[in-house]
Amino acid sequence: MFTLWLMANMQTLPTPLNSLPPVGTIAMSIGATIRAYRLQKGMSQGDIEKRTGLLRCYLSRVENGHTVPSLETLQKIAYALDLQLAQFFSDQTVSQDMSPLHLGEDEIRFLTQIQRYSARLSENDRKLLLAMVRKFAQTTLV
Repeated sequence: MFTLWLMANMQTLPTPLNSLPPVGTIAMSIGATIRAYRLQKGMSQGDIEKRTGLLRCYLSRVENGHTVPSLETLQKIAYALDLQLAQFFSDQTVSQDMSPLHLGEDEIRFLTQIQRYSARLSENDRKLLLAMVRKFAQTTLV
């Protein structure tokens, strides 16, 4: 009797669980998103650790999809990255302005830090910094 009732009302049942993405996929997705935002901002896991109090090993587990953080923890991470919590769940992918240059993670982190710090410099200080970089580059090439 129950089986007939269930079959008759199948159209009103919620989405079956097997059509939802596996938890591991969600964990990997949120972890990859966190890592992408962190690298885009030129931050290390240690930087996030200092701002949130979350251990670096925990952040690594989150970024590698081994652990799914709570919403409270995601809020801490978002705050540390100067993001809104909703940005972790956006359909838009994290844009990496420097990706067409085919730079590695370390290079992106370095250039992002330069960009962040140089924003506070005067025009003359920027010119001086650029001249110093050119001089360093010339001495390492010789």
